[in-house]
Amino acid sequence: MAPADPELRELVREMNRSVLASRFGKKEGIPLQPEGEIFPSSVLPVLAVNKAGEQRVFPMKWGFSGPKGLLINARAETAAEKATFREAWKAHRCVIPASWYFEWEHDEKKKAGQKYALRPEEQGLIWLAGLYRMEEGLPVFVVLTRPADESIAWMHDRMPVMLPRSGIGEWIRPESDPDNALKTCITRVLWERAG
Repeated sequence: MAPADPELRELVREMNRSVLASRFGKKEGIPLQPEGEIFPSSVLPVLAVNKAGEQRVFPMKWGFSGPKGLLINARAETAAEKATFREAWKAHRCVIPASWYFEWEHDEKKKAGQKYALRPEEQGLIWLAGLYRMEEGLPVFVVLTRPADESIAWMHDRMPVMLPRSGIGEWIRPESDPDNALKTCITRVLWERAG
């Protein structure tokens, strides 16, 4: 996520105007101005529906608390079945906007090598499908992943679930079928060396 993108910059501003932003600021002790590369436990602008069913931008922290540490991803193929993600899969879906996502090439021994920046072939923001829940009165999210497209499987065996802009509303509405919404996910990406 890099607020150089005007649309992303506006989403950050909207996030910072929310009541939750001040609560996060007090609890986390950090300003909510995400820039550059984002890491787990960062607080980001996330799209979800409010209690009235309207799409809004909320600050959410990246990662569910788990018994062995922070859970940052959920497999799209099994999230509906896993106790940790089942309720969020049914009714608490969200979308995380970003300019790029980063991946590291791994060798057969799972040793990280070259870092790459990836984005969909279409220009504009990436819309990552996610799930959220409340922890200690504040929302937290995970990013859904799927098997990597064959064009980047040499780099990594998984990739985030990316939605077209037109699929955001269907994904975040609690009454919609998440499996149906995922049928529109984007798989083809462009990549370049990073770092």
